[in-house]
Amino acid sequence: MGFAGGDCHAIARNDNTCLISCTNSSLCPHKQLFAIITFSTFELMPAEFEAYLSTNTSLSSEEIKRISSLAMPRTLKRNESVHLVGDICRHKTFVLSGLLRTYGTSADGNEHIIQFSPENTWTLDVESYDKQEPSKVNITAIEPSNVLLWNKTDFNTLLAEIPGLKIFSEQLISRSTHYNRQRILTTLSSAPEEKYEDFVRTFPGLLQRLPLRMIAAYLGISLKTLTRIRHAQLQR
Repeated sequence: MGFAGGDCHAIARNDNTCLISCTNSSLCPHKQLFAIITFSTFELMPAEFEAYLSTNTSLSSEEIKRISSLAMPRTLKRNESVHLVGDICRHKTFVLSGLLRTYGTSADGNEHIIQFSPENTWTLDVESYDKQEPSKVNITAIEPSNVLLWNKTDFNTLLAEIPGLKIFSEQLISRSTHYNRQRILTTLSSAPEEKYEDFVRTFPGLLQRLPLRMIAAYLGISLKTLTRIRHAQLQR
């Protein structure tokens, strides 16, 4: 049992696990070893993704199978990164389960979170991916996560082969652009209380999954300010 995507391959092992490896270590930021996962996890990952595409697109089952066939499964531990500052982003990532964050760190050591990526969302460093330049951000698991990755060459091939995937990708980009524009406006014009209220409305399911320091880093406010806001709300 196995698959191949770009320079990366899945190799069956005698202990009923699967080794995800890369044959081109000069290009692979993970230096040959992606992950070791059980066959049950390996088999379920594409099936869950195929259900997502079936629900959210009008792609045929053959097209969905084709997209899924080029995906590379990876299991992330808490605090394990799928992408690091200085790497060139060579993959699109789909989150099957768990929660990732995209963030940079300033010279003073403070973390600035650009995006949270829960299950059934896509993530990558767009600028690094498009320009093939070293990245300025990390993409790291907040909790244990299962993801699928597509090599850029493979994904571009899929976009050319499957018009419906290209349309779906453009729709996702448009939604992301709209949200990011709204977020910039909120960041520039809103008081800390309004920023937090907007976060609660937008991501109600994330409140119990995120430490306060990460919410503060996403909102661009201090942990002390966020604690004060939450305390004031509890007193209402």
